[in-house]
Amino acid sequence: MSRIGKLPISIPAGVTVTHKDDIVTVKGPKGELSQYVNPAIKVAIEDGHVTLEENTELMADNTKQRHAYHGLYRALLNNMVVGVSEGYKKTLQLVGVGYRVSNTGNVLEFALGYSHSILFALPKEIKVETKSERNQDPLIMLESCDKQLLGQVCAKIRSLRKPEPYKGKGIRFQGEVVRRKSGKSASAK
Repeated sequence: MSRIGKLPISIPAGVTVTHKDDIVTVKGPKGELSQYVNPAIKVAIEDGHVTLEENTELMADNTKQRHAYHGLYRALLNNMVVGVSEGYKKTLQLVGVGYRVSNTGNVLEFALGYSHSILFALPKEIKVETKSERNQDPLIMLESCDKQLLGQVCAKIRSLRKPEPYKGKGIRFQGEVVRRKSGKSASAK
């Protein structure tokens, strides 16, 4: 039995969780999310808690896969409950001379040292805010109730100009430490 899967998920006030036809739907003040749950996992909603149990009748022969599903779906449902009640935030930082970002609605426009500017359209589920102050690196603040979508969008934005190890220029998460390499001049003589 999965250690994570055994933990109950507490449902905060203002959040409703429903289960019908292997689809779990979570509604809250920040939005609504739904997730398919494999029939190998039983979902029980009672007394303000969601509990998950392994369905031994369906996948009796494949216990390893059933254990994996148990922890996976518990983590996914917990992320959904936290997302619709509190939401998730990520901040990206542009490090480099002349690197800029601005937003018009849900479209980001980047100047990242290429010969052209890059336009990046965000999904409607993500709220964006950009901040550019003098003598500080530009910031992109992203907020969403869907943790998976937010992480995917952040990874896609970061891939436009990954931080390089020599000067540290590029797009990185705020607080991320980039391992630096010494250049040719630091080599042994």
